[in-house]
Amino acid sequence: MSHIPFQTIDWSSVEKVAYPGESGTAYWQTIQFNGLRIRIVEYSAGYLADHWCQKGHIVHCLEGEFVSELSTGEKLKLSKGQSYVVSDQLSSHRSVAEHPVKLLIIDGDFLKKD
Repeated sequence: MSHIPFQTIDWSSVEKVAYPGESGTAYWQTIQFNGLRIRIVEYSAGYLADHWCQKGHIVHCLEGEFVSELSTGEKLKLSKGQSYVVSDQLSSHRSVAEHPVKLLIIDGDFLKKD
């Protein structure tokens, strides 16, 4: 990762990009640094991810609640103020949101398995 000087992020000025899920839509606002990605992600009501993800993340629920479904069949509900962390290649997971939810997601090279 590069050295990142002190800076603030005005999320209201970061473009929202829509990514359709299997159902519903995810809206990403992304700040990209070398080896580090920081996102505010909002899921619409009825959102179901269109893929199983194996990438590592730190996910913090800012508003609402959602379910992180693992390919093992386990379902973990995260509500406002709760987080999860996982490294690359250590789970297959996808998000499910019955109601709108807002997340802070951080990922990057520091979560690589090797």
